[in-house]
Amino acid sequence: MKAWRPELMSVTGRAVIVGAGIAGVSAAAAMRSAGFEGEVFLLGDEPELPYRRPPVSKEIIRGEKTADGIRIKKEDWYRNNNIELLTQTRVTSVDPDGRMLEIAGAAPIHFDTLLLATGGRARTMGEARGIRTLRTLAEVPRLRAGLMPGQHVIVVGAGLIGSEIAASARGLGCDVTLLEAAGLPLPRLLPPSIGQMYVDLHKGHGTELHTGVAVANIADQGGETVVAATDGRSWSAPMVVLAVGMVPATELAEGAGIAVDNGIVVDAAGRTSVPGIFAAGDVANQPNAILGGRHRVEHWQGAQNHGTSVGKAMAGDDVSFGEVPWCWSDQYGQTLQVTGWPEATDNLVVRGNIDELDFSAFFLREGRLVGAVTIGRPGDVREARKLIGVRATIGIGALADESTAVADSVIA
Repeated sequence: MKAWRPELMSVTGRAVIVGAGIAGVSAAAAMRSAGFEGEVFLLGDEPELPYRRPPVSKEIIRGEKTADGIRIKKEDWYRNNNIELLTQTRVTSVDPDGRMLEIAGAAPIHFDTLLLATGGRARTMGEARGIRTLRTLAEVPRLRAGLMPGQHVIVVGAGLIGSEIAASARGLGCDVTLLEAAGLPLPRLLPPSIGQMYVDLHKGHGTELHTGVAVANIADQGGETVVAATDGRSWSAPMVVLAVGMVPATELAEGAGIAVDNGIVVDAAGRTSVPGIFAAGDVANQPNAILGGRHRVEHWQGAQNHGTSVGKAMAGDDVSFGEVPWCWSDQYGQTLQVTGWPEATDNLVVRGNIDELDFSAFFLREGRLVGAVTIGRPGDVREARKLIGVRATIGIGALADESTAVADSVIA
């Protein structure tokens, strides 16, 4: 057995990154920037050069961008940085004692240190022919073929991705039925007033939205696919798009005896329970000293920054990752921005007018700012993110006052 020595990775050795999404690519870039001179292997199971996922449910589906327009890095970047990019490479198991990766249809690969940036896969419900999911570029052609003008499509799940797919489909001229299990869209994120705004936004653009839908079954019937709810309601269409969240890809970690709990459990440097093995991005269940507790963040910005931090740690830097999450969603020409970890039960302070889609909503917990949601006011979300980061105590009156800058609402 070859023991892993932390000092080995400060300048030399072989680092292997499993997962060529934004977390994996960012980690590889950070290792080189931190002065790591050893070998870096970046393994991805897709045939594509690594690409940005957020445009897939928007510009790619609508045909406004091509795959080459959303690459994370150009092909020569990997060569210029001496990063061995292996696409269509599926890792089947990890041997943490022997420091080996088993590869489907190819020779094993040795590693001195390993990063699991395996992300996740879309949740599914049944095996009906008309079911589609959207997480990779490979899924786009079949989905796009069903998004013709006048074609009826059902989207199950009114979270960020489901809402974006519904909006994109409406923009392509489809008849869209959007089904959500909760009473309002984005129930874990938005209070009822903003959730109702999204109901109005969808319906105002011609999307047929049904909430409180607990799906019992999805099955083929004739030439269509039928979604049946537990209360007896049903809807049918040639295509049903499932957008009901993702399952973290923890199989490799579990097989290697690495601690797993709603993702791969890591510390603030991205280290797993097995020495020399790290995890980053959507799959990592990480501590957050700013927000408290542990979180698995499924957002692009978080995966990018976490990958960068963990890459530095793999190169030997003393790092401790902790940031305030930030994400965005584009629907029907409106950009929602969210920062922090807001909950629908937090105290809410609103500036502007929600109905006019020009507002900032601030979330307070025990007097501290913990989150913000905005449309049309990007400056507010930037200021809120800073205040959340310093765990600022906020004066509610000043925060609600449009004439007072968000930064000036802090109680000294």
